[in-house]
Amino acid sequence: MTDDRSAAHHPPRARARLALVVATLAAVADAGAQEGHSQRELPPLVVSRSTGTAREGVAAACASEVYADQPPALRSLQPQGSDPPQPVPPKPAKGAVFRDRAGTCVVRATAHDAEPPPTFARNDYARRQPFNADSSYVLVYASGGYWHLYDARTLRYLKRLDGPAGDAEPQWHPTDPNTLYYLPTNGGLVLHALDVRDNQSRVAADFSGRLPWPDATHLWTKDEGSPSADGRWWGFQAEAGNDFAIRGYVVYDLATDRIVGTRAATIRPDHVSMSPSGRWFTSSGDEEGTWAWSPDFRSKKKLHHKSEHSDLAIGANGHDLYVSIDFQSARGDVFFVDIDACPSVPASKPAASVPECPRTVLFPTYLDGAHASLHFSGKAFANPGWVVVSSYDTQPMRSGGWPWYTNKIFAVELAAHPRMRTLGYHEVTRYAGYWTEPHASPNRTLDRVMFNSNWGTASADDVDDYMIVLRERALPLAARGAATPAPPAQGR
Repeated sequence: MTDDRSAAHHPPRARARLALVVATLAAVADAGAQEGHSQRELPPLVVSRSTGTAREGVAAACASEVYADQPPALRSLQPQGSDPPQPVPPKPAKGAVFRDRAGTCVVRATAHDAEPPPTFARNDYARRQPFNADSSYVLVYASGGYWHLYDARTLRYLKRLDGPAGDAEPQWHPTDPNTLYYLPTNGGLVLHALDVRDNQSRVAADFSGRLPWPDATHLWTKDEGSPSADGRWWGFQAEAGNDFAIRGYVVYDLATDRIVGTRAATIRPDHVSMSPSGRWFTSSGDEEGTWAWSPDFRSKKKLHHKSEHSDLAIGANGHDLYVSIDFQSARGDVFFVDIDACPSVPASKPAASVPECPRTVLFPTYLDGAHASLHFSGKAFANPGWVVVSSYDTQPMRSGGWPWYTNKIFAVELAAHPRMRTLGYHEVTRYAGYWTEPHASPNRTLDRVMFNSNWGTASADDVDDYMIVLRERALPLAARGAATPAPPAQGR
């Protein structure tokens, strides 16, 4: 059988390109924050004459112009057949809602050629939550290394944020819609909390002199991690100096200002994160694989032998799930691991003797030579049991056909026989590098999804942010199955 894996595996750290930009822009960003720059006059919102986005909001425009004559349920997606690329429709004006060929309401949220974000305005990453606690704000990253704030209900540009710059790893507060946490660029020893209303920051946590490595200067997740869904538990990798030499791992309790556990490390991972429940700290790297650790680092579990595009999600049973793809498997399987259900082993057990956790295959991607790159987002914490998948740079089958998952955004139930729903088509029909990756990410309730697109062009940076607006309860409740309740917290 011909090996379908050729050319399918994009480097897992494509986001390293961002660090190259940040290295030259961090000083500019810091200077701008210190000077208290003045915002230039806001351009008027461009809205098609038939929509009332600026006046009534995106939801009202979608309800009246897209969903008025449609049944409430989303279209089922079957993992079979062919879905070839279609001609790309004209690029919509900002604020003009339209019906995607999936039947959903989509609106262009930014206009980088007219608004302050220069060159491109985009959703930063699939593993980052773009919406604040009540989905009233949306966070946008621009090529200058700055982060920008938009009104998520009207799409009005609001301001450039003072403080976060480049790889600052901004994370929204889980209940306060006005607070955004962030780190110094490429990590540091202070966790800041920014009030986005007045652009004023305070120190949320200071790790100076508190780590077992005196020379550690950077605490971060290496840009792909998140705190627990309730914002309490934070996991970091500690690094030293300008060469970012790895020193170890840290788990921190923000509620009590307490370091819960540390562990020395000698191999730098690709990234680290906390699971949504806070029960597990995860480390992921190609050399050592992907692991889940108890917060006190006394036990561990092997989730994957590699480090691929992935995310952590909440299952319908309340368990923490790891969702990823196995490019080394015979079929290029997309799968999930129930982290809580997997047996732990002592942290001291040699890695080579630890078996991988059992996995549940969701769907294969190697179909008659076809393959694609995929990103996963499990950030819909209030709608557990679903993950948002964005496929891009899809390659056709040997027969000339196109796989069912071609260049689209879809929701997959995290179950043995998953239901799937198409959410939209991102129209990145000519992949032109990292900035054009769609990186679809939902809000907590999974009734809004942000994604990037160069809209059918070959441009690497003519990229804007788009929003999929779903109706309430458009997705069915995920099946709970026969799983046991989530176990009690460990190592606290």
